[in-house]
Amino acid sequence: MPASDAATPVVSAFYDRFPYPGDPLQDGPPPGYNWRWCVDSAWAAAFGVLPSPPASGPRTWRILDAGCGTGVSTDYLCHLNPGSSVLAVDISPGTLEVARERTRRSGAAAQVQELRVEERSLLDLEGEGLFDYINSVGVLHHLREPEAGLRALAGLLRPGGLLHLFLYADGGRWEIHRTQRALALLGAGTGEDGLRLGRQLLAELPDTNRLRRHHEQRWALDTTADANFADMYLHPQETSYNLERLMAFVASAGLDFAGFSNPEVWSPARLLSGALLDRALALPPRQQWALVEELDPDISHFEFFLSKGPVSAADWSSDAALLAARGEVNRCLWGWPSTSLMGPDLMPLSLSEEGLCLMRALEAAPELGIGQLPLDWPVAQRVAVARELLEQRVLLPVR
Repeated sequence: MPASDAATPVVSAFYDRFPYPGDPLQDGPPPGYNWRWCVDSAWAAAFGVLPSPPASGPRTWRILDAGCGTGVSTDYLCHLNPGSSVLAVDISPGTLEVARERTRRSGAAAQVQELRVEERSLLDLEGEGLFDYINSVGVLHHLREPEAGLRALAGLLRPGGLLHLFLYADGGRWEIHRTQRALALLGAGTGEDGLRLGRQLLAELPDTNRLRRHHEQRWALDTTADANFADMYLHPQETSYNLERLMAFVASAGLDFAGFSNPEVWSPARLLSGALLDRALALPPRQQWALVEELDPDISHFEFFLSKGPVSAADWSSDAALLAARGEVNRCLWGWPSTSLMGPDLMPLSLSEEGLCLMRALEAAPELGIGQLPLDWPVAQRVAVARELLEQRVLLPVR
């Protein structure tokens, strides 16, 4: 296998020792859902509208899972995108053994037209053609040259396609970085001794110590699995970003920012109210995000979408445009059809009886626009209910 990045052998060996993520294997589909790995849901979030499905059936996608690790993301990508084609690659043979076993036990391959799980670097995928959707979560920041990785992914993304990334953020990793450097000074290494010493360090520091308190309050549960602890504190190669460097990183590959995949984190309304919030909301989006970054030092990562080509999200502010639109039910809901659901972010969601009625009408007549549905409602009611469903992300508009 070509090692196009200087860090490849070291990182591969690390993940062979500690296959990541350390989620347990199970028989049957993965638990719940993650809407970021359902391409329909991600597409609607980024672009505000879905392309029309083909006459032959539901829309399908060509998907790349670049740096699939133990196959957690691959498993979801298969189960949430039935009929699609999925290529999952990673540089670690040890993690790929787990990924293959995970997808075998879950029946992932039966959900898609094609599933390939291969030992390859994302830097060495020439000849694979172009993908509609690329998922690369927690990968590029472990390359020696993340810019080369992003350029490689940009070259694999079709025009108008969508790339989902997850990269470390400086602010919320302050304590993690100091712990990493302390373990390096202690000569902990990146193997089993490092794991033992790392756990010992965080257990024996004074209980008033900031690093210990931060770990116990925020990360102890996430790092219960040894692989997860090692990935956080012992990794031999990582980079992190602030917002300014992140945007420069995106621009270096000629890609366009298509929005955060955790937009609620970047809303000033999460932190401010009253006159301060009014001032914040008067700022352009980039400055709003910069403000949130300064106000919330706990943000430990960036998760976001990129597009190959300018992003012009559909505008549904016009009643006429909304009434003319067709729509689908977001497949990332738990308990559908009901007025009591778990929404896309696995949080409780209550629909009105009118909302449930409108969505059932769309299911029964997917070829009709919202304004054409056989509902004995005045226009104002139809528009109000549709807007509420858009806000709740239950309704995905279709062009």
